Amino acid sequence: MQDAGTSHWIDDAQGAVEAARALSDALCAKVVETVATDGSIDPRLVDRHQHLVHGFAWIATTVEALGATAEWARRTAEAGNFGEVEEFALRIGFGEYCAQLSGGVPMSQSEFARPATLGIGGAAAAFTANAAVARFIAEGSTPDTRKALAAHLAEGAVPYEGLGDETMDLIRQQFRNFARDRISPDAHKWHLADALIPMEVVDEMAQLGVFGVCIPEEHGGLGLGKLAMCLVSEELSRGWICAGSLGTRSEIAGELIGAAGTPEQKQAWLPRIASGEVLPTAVFTEPDTGSDLASVSTRAKRQEDESWRIDGAKTWITHAARADLMTILCRTDPGVKGYGGLSMLLASKTRGTDDAPFPDEGLAGSEIEVLGYRGMKEYALSFDGFVIAKDSLLGGQEGQGFKQLMQTFEGARIQTAARAIGVGWNAFDLALRYAQERRQFGGPLIGFPRVSDKLALMAAELLMARELTYAAARTKDDGRRCDIEAGMAKLLAARVAWTNADNAVQIHGGNGYALEYEASRVLCDARILNIFEGAAEIQAQVVGRGLAARRN
Repeated sequence: MQDAGTSHWIDDAQGAVEAARALSDALCAKVVETVATDGSIDPRLVDRHQHLVHGFAWIATTVEALGATAEWARRTAEAGNFGEVEEFALRIGFGEYCAQLSGGVPMSQSEFARPATLGIGGAAAAFTANAAVARFIAEGSTPDTRKALAAHLAEGAVPYEGLGDETMDLIRQQFRNFARDRISPDAHKWHLADALIPMEVVDEMAQLGVFGVCIPEEHGGLGLGKLAMCLVSEELSRGWICAGSLGTRSEIAGELIGAAGTPEQKQAWLPRIASGEVLPTAVFTEPDTGSDLASVSTRAKRQEDESWRIDGAKTWITHAARADLMTILCRTDPGVKGYGGLSMLLASKTRGTDDAPFPDEGLAGSEIEVLGYRGMKEYALSFDGFVIAKDSLLGGQEGQGFKQLMQTFEGARIQTAARAIGVGWNAFDLALRYAQERRQFGGPLIGFPRVSDKLALMAAELLMARELTYAAARTKDDGRRCDIEAGMAKLLAARVAWTNADNAVQIHGGNGYALEYEASRVLCDARILNIFEGAAEIQAQVVGRGLAARRN
């Protein structure tokens, strides 16, 4: 029930967003002044002033998270669903993020984007003096509001999740139920055994449409958008990140083929990807290149019969042994340096077994043992005369591989942000349950303020990261470019997932460090989110440089 006080907080949220955007604009002007020459952004100056550019990215991301959350509050209130839980989450989230914008936004555990250091101390003072901002800092995240929200969370309440669309709400509930019933009970067992997620579970996911969420209906998919994909990824990852990640490679392959494939390639691959008959894997990264895709050296050469011969090495290839299709970024024109000589190939392979993980001639793989993110396994691949069909060139065009791949980055990063939110909720679920069940000094852990504070902050930050991610997905679904928005979502959601996982372990105490407790797994799983699909530093570079270019 919305009252005058609640309405005031919603109005204040909008006022704080406007003040925050003025702060972000001031920093953007500072960045442009520093890194632009002759009317364009100079990459060398961007690299030289990384702290400024990345600090701007983090501050801008925080501002947009406030904006997305304020919009959520408005929609929720208009639907009559803005109650105490929503008010406390809004006040705590805004209180924390406004205080960060005033004093310093964390870029990592030891790096902060401080306005004074970045040269906008005056703008930060004006931001802090804004009446709405001052109210949130003073009255938003207080011991009383955190205690009140924690009490609601202990009773099973969470900030409103409805999307105003019956289909979307049903998708969330369907996959939440599936993750609860088919993933969560065995996830830790699979993790400890370092076992592949069972094929019967993969098949069940295929029947639910996981692998064809965004593939058009005419090609056998569900024909839904990125928002639906977020819900599926989030809920599956809440059960186990590997379940949420199984669809990532299908998402990438489906978008590559759907956007750039020939009609024959679409017909040959998309229906089988959507049905789960074909499991793809993305083969982009090389041992010495990492995020520097312009330096890819794996070679694909036309042979006399027009087939392709592939030679080279790739690494960190997820689910490679079990995959049937590899989307491989190769250099088809060694005479062209950088991105121009790269092409994307659709390489069919034989699905491996435990006894023979890579049975095809010319292809070998070795497993990379990892801390977490198990269930699909990581591999280093070696191509030595691996031959694929003549019609394997994506779109039938050479030299377009990097451009084709760039078209998938938006969706992949939005999906990764959704996975991060699911992992963050997994950490919250485990922490809340343990805090309620574990008794110390005559009472449950949740009765101690430092414990209940953590739970309240975990939920508030998850709300803000979720709404930022959904906003990016809606932008993508509207057909608008959203590389910056996707990067922001991934940047924030990955940090929140790691913070929540760390807090879950802290609430568990020594037990959180024990392998038998699920909190230890979630900590390992959460850590990868700041690295894959573009490390946090890469995301900050993309966001900061992109926003400066828009302003310039």
